Amino acid sequence: MWLFAGVTALAADLPAGEIIDRVTCAADPSQSYALFVPSDYTPSRTWPVIFAFDPGGRGRTPVERYQAAAERYGYIVVGSNNSRNGSTEISRILAAMTNDVAQRLAVDPRRVYLAGMSGGARTALGIALASKDIAGVIASSAGYPDDRVRKALAFPLFATAGTDDFNHLEMRRLDRELSTTHRLVIFTGGHVWLSSDLALQAVEWMELQSMKAGLKARDTGEIDRIFASRIAAVDTAKSDVDTFRAVRALAEDFQELRDVSTLAARASELGRDARVRAALQSERDEDRREENMLRDITSKAARLSSDDRLAVLNHLRQQWRDLSAQAKNPADSTQRQLARRVLSALSADGSNDADYAKIIAEYRLPRSPG
Repeated sequence: MWLFAGVTALAADLPAGEIIDRVTCAADPSQSYALFVPSDYTPSRTWPVIFAFDPGGRGRTPVERYQAAAERYGYIVVGSNNSRNGSTEISRILAAMTNDVAQRLAVDPRRVYLAGMSGGARTALGIALASKDIAGVIASSAGYPDDRVRKALAFPLFATAGTDDFNHLEMRRLDRELSTTHRLVIFTGGHVWLSSDLALQAVEWMELQSMKAGLKARDTGEIDRIFASRIAAVDTAKSDVDTFRAVRALAEDFQELRDVSTLAARASELGRDARVRAALQSERDEDRREENMLRDITSKAARLSSDDRLAVLNHLRQQWRDLSAQAKNPADSTQRQLARRVLSALSADGSNDADYAKIIAEYRLPRSPG
């Protein structure tokens, strides 16, 4: 898949250190991509690359999110301007983009990463699942391209989801089911690309994985800097369960890179703490509540063609009204977050029933900017 050979010097029309909105693929002018090349780029060595997929073909958006991390750690970032939800030409888009980048830039073929948001995350994971050449995937707000449950992946996965994201439940399921190297980070927000700060965390996590896998030479200074930053973040954790997750992640991520025996012991102790266990159980209960609520409303909607149509519509309207009131509560809470996720998920599905569609239109939440 990856034809990274025959590289020439960076062309004069591709300046380093700034985002280029549109680079047209020489072999297929119908395809283009946004591009960021680190300011210290030189073709005398190879560089890791992130190929990113936005659900609306907005190539610049992911490049902007990854720019700061790419500049700090020396990554090329490429965002397709053609890949969109529902596209039937992913293979063509991928071939045109990767081959064009291969002709222009010195890419490390062992360190090819994929990133995507929503349908773009499904595209990235679909490509990775079909390839043996992917060093890692960063998936924002969506998981696999199909409904298969997977216990193991051949590549490390860094995943993100917002507290109000309608795919929040899907990403938590993925996290529970997957036993190979992965990390899920939940942030306050909706169905959007990860922030630049979170993109930096994702790239740093991939840096650690690449050193552990021997894809990158071990850099003690870099390891120490990332470790210090992560240790500082533990002290800002908002709850006991957040501290538990942060300490456990530290022990897992730096295993083989540093002595983490003290951290592992602390994570084990926190995992036995009654408050932490209660918080984890509460999260599982909340997941089940969300599943049941979605199932109940979807089941009611399926009965709109029955004899009790008017009663069903009235029940649905009341449920949507209640959820809308909870979702608009000015004070954030797990109840508000759940209501927002459920409303967003049901709105995304829509309805062919005109009367129910009016209810959805009346109570749906404003779409979050990506």
